[in-house]
Amino acid sequence: MIAAPRGRVWSSLRRGSRRLDRAANRGLERAYPPLRRAGQAAAPAARRVQAWAAPLLGLLALLGRRALWLLYKGLALVELMVRAALRWAARMASAASAVVTPRRALAATIVAAAAALVASQFIDYRGVEIGGAAYAGLPDLAQPPAEGVKTAGQAHSYLLVPLALLAGGLGIFAGTSRARPRLGLVIAALGLVALAVILLVDLPAGLDAGQLTSRFAGAEAVLDDGFYAELAAAAGLASAGVLYYARPCRIRISSSGRAASARRRRPRPPDSSPARVARSA
Repeated sequence: MIAAPRGRVWSSLRRGSRRLDRAANRGLERAYPPLRRAGQAAAPAARRVQAWAAPLLGLLALLGRRALWLLYKGLALVELMVRAALRWAARMASAASAVVTPRRALAATIVAAAAALVASQFIDYRGVEIGGAAYAGLPDLAQPPAEGVKTAGQAHSYLLVPLALLAGGLGIFAGTSRARPRLGLVIAALGLVALAVILLVDLPAGLDAGQLTSRFAGAEAVLDDGFYAELAAAAGLASAGVLYYARPCRIRISSSGRAASARRRRPRPPDSSPARVARSA
């Protein structure tokens, strides 16, 4: 009883499909003659459009090929320029490495640190701010008034100026003469002396407000840029002196290593050499 309804459903679907196919075929048969006549009528116009558009399409194709040619030529030119720049940079680096040796670079660092130490002696290194708490929430443009401002050299009677000049002269001598590692110890000692003066003399004097606390309410001694500048310069001077003495870029090669390397480079006789044949005989 279930199979009979299913058979009727499928048969009705097949009949409907056949009717749709016949209707579609009749529609196509009726539409073909008008479409053919329309195509024949539009053929001259299509040929005229094709004849008019062919030169334009050819010109566009030529321009496209020319643009691609220029693009690839430009890329090749850029590659050549980059290669030339890299070769020039390699030559300049090789030439610079022969001039700017590690020893000379450390000597230049010593001279720069000594110059910075001299310059820091003429910069304000401390001051006493009056009522600094009242200016806490204000922008940086509004600064509390400062009293008792002194330069770094005034705290120790400019003692570090001749010390820095001596260290700079030693740095110049270390860079222009042959290597003298013990100069690094002298320069490092000068840097340590400068650090001792800064920490034992400048720091306590810079944080001492003195009699201004009794004259002004809220007076507080603060350290300025000059203190940190001379501290960094002295530390750099001592570090550069230690590095100059240590010479970390030096490469030591033992005599046994040289002999082993020479043995590896020495050409060996072939197996069929006369000496080997004589030994085997």
